[in-house]
Amino acid sequence: MTDLLRPLEERHTAGDLLAEIADRAPALGGNSGGWPGLTFYRYTRPVAPQWEEVRSLSLCIIAQGRKRVVADGRAHAYDPFNYLVLSDRQHFTAEILEATPARPFLSLVLQVDPALVRRVSADVLDRRATTFDRMARNQSERAFVTPLDCTLMSATLRFLRATGTGADRRVLAPIYLAEMVYRILQAEQYSRLLEIAASEVARNPVSEVVSYVRDNMSEPLTVSDLAERVSLGPSAFSHLFREVTGKSPYQFVKEMRLNRARDLLIEKRLSVTQVSKAVGYASASHFINEFRGRFGATPRAYSDLRALRAEFGVRNG
Repeated sequence: MTDLLRPLEERHTAGDLLAEIADRAPALGGNSGGWPGLTFYRYTRPVAPQWEEVRSLSLCIIAQGRKRVVADGRAHAYDPFNYLVLSDRQHFTAEILEATPARPFLSLVLQVDPALVRRVSADVLDRRATTFDRMARNQSERAFVTPLDCTLMSATLRFLRATGTGADRRVLAPIYLAEMVYRILQAEQYSRLLEIAASEVARNPVSEVVSYVRDNMSEPLTVSDLAERVSLGPSAFSHLFREVTGKSPYQFVKEMRLNRARDLLIEKRLSVTQVSKAVGYASASHFINEFRGRFGATPRAYSDLRALRAEFGVRNG
């Protein structure tokens, strides 16, 4: 199809994508993309091979320059004409091959929820769960390079522009992101993308984290640490966690700590200091303030009141 015959919204060029990424990557190195798991990169000189890691299924697109990635012993070179897909928990070496101050290396990396890959594939091609299970057991390559065609480039550009405004971000960005996945699935790499997604979608990162928090409540628990346990970036993890639970990871962990503290005060008659340490508070005063905020009384007053009610109930039983 010639450019004149394409819908107006698809008449985007590599120059449009270059301008968008250049604007979103003002600083050298990584620049936050304002969307969970989206990062823009700028380099003005070649960079020697160095070890890197991705924590989720990731789409890597270059607008200017060249890069080489070595994953699982295989080299993958890509440029503005090709994109790279990497699986989760992938350790690799990355080397910037072409970059100058006049023509800086410009790229983006977008973490993609593997469940979205599965959902789009099922909607379009009616692939069933057994297909994914079989693929997960027979996983082969965990990284691949494929040509970047105009349809994927256009969908990517519309997605990036939609993330810049509030209403578009909420309504259009998820639609364009799904279109990006659809365009990748239309390419020759359909089965390989599904293999990667299937290996990840079987995991339930939120469930993993909740179980871990429950079993390790006395330990320091930061959002970054929890995200790392399930191989996600903090931003992508927080977004997913809120979608599933309706609460931020911080709020959820705090409520779990305080609910457990209440149970300990009632069941074991521990001191306030003992309880605060048992549920992961380094400061007893901080624990007391947060407990009062949640239950309307200090831990000691709450414990004494419950004990008094229990004793009164026994005497009058």
